Amino acid sequence: MIDDFAKEYLHSDLREVREVLLWKLEGLGEYEIRRPLTRTGTNLLGLVKHLSLSESRYFGEVFDRPFPEPLPRWDDLGQRGADLWATEHETREEVIGRYRRVWEHSDATIAALALDSPGHVPWWPRPRVMLFNVLVHLLTETSRHAGHADILREQLDGSTGMAADYATQQRDAAFWEVRRDQIERAAAAAIAPPDHDLRT
Repeated sequence: MIDDFAKEYLHSDLREVREVLLWKLEGLGEYEIRRPLTRTGTNLLGLVKHLSLSESRYFGEVFDRPFPEPLPRWDDLGQRGADLWATEHETREEVIGRYRRVWEHSDATIAALALDSPGHVPWWPRPRVMLFNVLVHLLTETSRHAGHADILREQLDGSTGMAADYATQQRDAAFWEVRRDQIERAAAAAIAPPDHDLRT
């Protein structure tokens, strides 16, 4: 009984956070979704591409249920990091469409297997796993990248939130400038030497 509840709970959260990630791309142009916004090149469309590869491996080959489309191999060192950005030849529709097809494949694996079904993750130090381990791992990884996407989107147009229904109300630039200055003053004050009266 608890296994069925846990599996559905984790799976439901995974489905929700996948949608959050894709929502972060809505309303943005091609340049904005591909643009590197950190020193290491993190970008919105690249996060989607990366999670497609990650999910396809974990819910595919780990349980001997390979995703039917060709994707870079986890052990191909020449391709390492190529899943974190989209080339000019890869369209938004292609990357998002593949991610949705990976979801379908992953969802079929999750539905078909019991929570304690064994799998093998050759790149982990302890490669013998269960569906439970992989569900938790993918929920964690997808949530982490959705958080990255939230920060990237905020840098682009100031919007934050988990979905259109729950988007944080947009404030004007003056509000955020005052708020940021307030936080900056608090940070600086935290490292300033205390103002002690040294007289005894």
